[in-house]
This record gives sequence, C-alpha cells and structure tokens, in this order.
Amino acid sequence: MTFKLNRFDLDAFVQSTFAEDLGPAPDFVGDITSEAVIPADAIFTGVMDSRHEAVIVGLPIAEAFFRARDPHVEIEILVEEGEKVAAGTDVMRLKGGGQALLTAERSALNTVQHLTGIATMAHTYVDRIAGTGATLLDTRKTIPGLRVLEKYATRMGGAQNHRMGLWDAAMIKDNHVAVAGDIGEAVRRAVAAGIERIIVEVDRVDQIEPALEAGATHLLLDNMEPSVLRGAVTLIGGRVPTEASGGVNLDTIRDIAETGVDFISVGRLTQSAPAADIGLDFAQV
Repeated sequence: MTFKLNRFDLDAFVQSTFAEDLGPAPDFVGDITSEAVIPADAIFTGVMDSRHEAVIVGLPIAEAFFRARDPHVEIEILVEEGEKVAAGTDVMRLKGGGQALLTAERSALNTVQHLTGIATMAHTYVDRIAGTGATLLDTRKTIPGLRVLEKYATRMGGAQNHRMGLWDAAMIKDNHVAVAGDIGEAVRRAVAAGIERIIVEVDRVDQIEPALEAGATHLLLDNMEPSVLRGAVTLIGGRVPTEASGGVNLDTIRDIAETGVDFISVGRLTQSAPAADIGLDFAQV
C-alpha cells in the first residue's frame, strides 16, 4: 500500500491516533475490553460498507490502522479513492486477528466517515455549479491537525484547495486594513514585502480600484448579493481572478456562480460536513 500526501506523515498519524485510544506510544496499554473478551487466536472477517450514496475517501488510511495492529491482515479495497458509490456498496473486505481488528475499528471508521462526509458535500456543491465556469474552493476552517487530510478530501470531492495556511499567500482582511489605514496601503505593504500572491477581501465596490492599483493579485468579494457581484465582476474585467465568499450554501451557490466569478469559497465543506454513514460488520471465522 502506498499513500502519500505532502506535509502528512501517515505513520505518525496512526501512532498518535492509537495513543489516544490505547495509552501513550510506543508502549500502549492496550484495548483492555477486546483483550479480556476476545480469544487471542480468534480470526475475524469484516466488510465495510456505505449506508448511503457517498464519495468514498480514506480507505488507504483505514488500511494503515488495521495493518499497524495486525501486519498479516488480508485487506481488499473495493473502490477507488474519490469514487461515488450507491447506498449499500461494500468498500473494503478484511480478514485478520479479531483483537487487532476490533482495536483498529473505531480509528479506521472515524477517519473514513469524516473524510467521506467532506468529499460527499464538496461533490454536491460542485454538481450544483456545473456548467457555470466557477470553481469551488475550500478554506482554512479545518480541525487543527487535520488540515492536510480535510483538504485532500475536498479535492477528492471535486473542489480545489485555497491557500494551505498563512504561509503560502497573503490574505488582507478588514483587521489588516484597519491597522494599515486603508486598503491600498495594506496592499502596498504586502507588495513591498515581496509577496507574490496577494488576496484582498473587499466588501464594497469602491474598494476594488484602490486594491487593484496597489497590486492585489486576487480579489475576494465578501458577502455581496448576486446583483452586486455581477457588477463587481464587470468592473474588475478579468484583471485578476475573482472569488465570492460569505452566505454560500446549496440554495445560493448557483446564483452566485452565474455572476461570472472565477471561484467560490465555502467554509462549511470542512467546518460543517456531517460524517458519512459508513459501517463495519465483523464475523468470527
């Protein structure tokens, strides 16, 4: 199994997750329930399935949890990462030591349920704006420590990643403007610092020209009604990419996309996506 993401250490993630359940690594106290109730030589088979239509994400990570507890476990992943499946679809089969599979079960399921929920929501939003030319973006509204995985899940659902953190692009917002004195001065300071990507949040049309003249490379049009957005896009005239944000949900995103904006950012993709209903049933051999 090979699963690699930039800035993500799968082995360290597995070990730290088990440390929450089993006691501090590397010595781990253990799963005292399974060790007391399940015979050490018991062999289980298991089937993981999706209880509703979903975009499945995280199965290689689930595999890593099971293999960390039983290196000899037999695992068959039945769907591709990012594949949309119907309700009732089996996504993984496994066979291995009963104690080990039960110990890893919750960590594996939590991860698949969470990432699949994000990818499924992203896919729903992408479908809603199909044909408009707008691209769906995620945000930095992620659970601390899980950003790389959650942004991976949004990509699997068809969205694109916004900036990964505070380090890879400047985003000038109202607090920065308040301290700098005005939006143009805030942008000029970012330009003077040698920053290449300068995203500027504007919530009024009269802020657009000062931001562009100072050197903004991307404008985030915040909390604007579609009619205002349409006028803002016309005023900008393709000089820089445009992004709409604020008040975006499944009921509003199509109207927003049809204003001509290049991007629409949706914080709820990572902040509020419900966990997918993924189950795992075991039987003793």
